[in-house]
Amino acid sequence: MENLLYICERELYRLDMSINFKKSCCMRIGPRCDAVCANITSSTGSVIAWVSEIRYLGVDFSRFRRFKCSIDHAKRSFYKAANSVFGKIGRIA
Repeated sequence: MENLLYICERELYRLDMSINFKKSCCMRIGPRCDAVCANITSSTGSVIAWVSEIRYLGVDFSRFRRFKCSIDHAKRSFYKAANSVFGKIGRIA
């Protein structure tokens, strides 16, 4: 996995781009999702963290034996905003 990261870093460096390691993370999905994994380090010495949940574009992905995602947080935020608007309008609409 580190070799793949090194190759990606090298290509991005040639394109004058870089990876933001503060916003990057790893998660394992599958039968061995509970296994402890070694840290992945970049060529600059930054470490990519292993996490149990990732939120990407409003969808939550969880570490589980099967692929599992949830949009509960996005739905909750939408209904919260909608109820706020309806509360301000009242019975006018």
